[in-house]
Amino acid sequence: MSADVTARGSDDVTTSETATEGQDHTAAIGPDRTVAVVGTGTMGQGIAQVALVAGHPVRLYDSAPGRAAEAVAALTARLDRLVEKGRLDATAREAAVGRLHAAEDPAELADASLVIEAIVEDLSVKQRLFADLEKIVGDDTVLATNTSSLSVTAIAGGLRLPGRFVGLHFFNPAPLLPLVEVVSGFATDQDVATRAYATVKGWGKTPVRCADTPGFIVNRVARPFYAEALRVYEEGAADPATIDAALRECGGFRMGPFELTDLIGQDVNEAVTRSVWDSFFQDPKFTPSLAQRRLVESGRLGRKSGHGWFSYAEGAERPEPHTAAPANAPEWITVWGDLGPAEPLVGLFEAAGITVLHKKGGGHIELPSGAELSLADGETSFEYAEEAIVYFDLAYDYAAASRIVLSTREDLDPAALAEAVGLFQALGKKVSVIGDVPGMIVARTVAMLADVAADAVDRGVATAEDVDTAMRLGVNYPAGPMEWAGRVGYRHTCGLLRELHARYANGRYAPGLGLVRRAAAEDAEDSR
Repeated sequence: MSADVTARGSDDVTTSETATEGQDHTAAIGPDRTVAVVGTGTMGQGIAQVALVAGHPVRLYDSAPGRAAEAVAALTARLDRLVEKGRLDATAREAAVGRLHAAEDPAELADASLVIEAIVEDLSVKQRLFADLEKIVGDDTVLATNTSSLSVTAIAGGLRLPGRFVGLHFFNPAPLLPLVEVVSGFATDQDVATRAYATVKGWGKTPVRCADTPGFIVNRVARPFYAEALRVYEEGAADPATIDAALRECGGFRMGPFELTDLIGQDVNEAVTRSVWDSFFQDPKFTPSLAQRRLVESGRLGRKSGHGWFSYAEGAERPEPHTAAPANAPEWITVWGDLGPAEPLVGLFEAAGITVLHKKGGGHIELPSGAELSLADGETSFEYAEEAIVYFDLAYDYAAASRIVLSTREDLDPAALAEAVGLFQALGKKVSVIGDVPGMIVARTVAMLADVAADAVDRGVATAEDVDTAMRLGVNYPAGPMEWAGRVGYRHTCGLLRELHARYANGRYAPGLGLVRRAAAEDAEDSR
């Protein structure tokens, strides 16, 4: 997922006395101003298309001879397809083509008001490019990088005017995906960041503000979505197809992490994970997966190589998730206390014709056999050898979920497990039974997403609103992690992580202060 300059007369972030009198230096760059894009790959062409359709004159430049002209031809063909599909009228197409030009020499970018770079992810290459551009464009030109993994501060480090440098991280495909991370480097002038924000917003995008930290928002906060799935797999608790199904059909995510990394490319995903891990001085919360490393080493990179976690050979069948055989539902159950995030299940059971008895207690369901059915809390059933305990996973929406995941120890009485399976099947759900792994799948993933998100918010990387917006729009999460944790309850989320930390005492699951503070505030609010 990866994820160029303003016309003369815009504000110079370092020597503002040279700016044009009366100009609003925080306003969007006007559509009459030229936008230059350096790099004509898929991302560069996509960004150019966005600026072009927004009304800007656009110049495309690539260091490889002839590439810019090829990109102009490709973009023209894209506009033709938009006309054919009725998404662009012919007059607008003609005007856009008239504003699109291939630059054969960097000097042709001299009058650009905004230059956006979308070249290879190599720090030294990007630094040389911007050093050269700074000699060509005016001091009032805004310089921007579309990097998804490098430090915006480092790219701008050698510039004469680093204050006019900003990150504009578009997501691929740029014309379709709305999110743009507007990244302020250590030296970025606030006016420049505000102007860049206003510009991409004027292009119809949804910008979010972000400080220059490893992974920015999306690539930082998203790491647990992949990491926890890989951890459950490595512990032998479930296979990739079942884990994907749990996160899709129970968690409400658009794709599961195994099919998604196959789409992204295992090498690309693993490289981003390793980059974030290294950038955070090998923080255990971002530790890469050995299983994924072996997959990359074997050349199974996903769709692009024909095989990743799954085979994409012609005629290959996708493995099916584990689904339990039909079982009889109990006629009645006892609900002890409040089920917390799983409380909506009570109404669903009653609507399914199951008699629900209510008793004061500790927040669990008792089956007729005496077995206890509890929401995943970070503990395991084998720790309660004298009791019959079955855990069920967190769901984004228990009414809409088409699958429920259960977890228990291997030696549990099959009759007790069958009662639990039948209970959820009575709601019309498919049921998957996985190994006795603490925190299960969805619950531990959501808890870790919330922990990393809260840490980012409290460290000033982005606001809670921008984090949630970025995760919904950038990677199609059903809800932002801050919103979801608030719905589940910070106390519950923090408690689950503490239980996980007690079982994996390497620091990975120790709740951060951001989450602990919110849990404490929730406690204080409840005690009033």
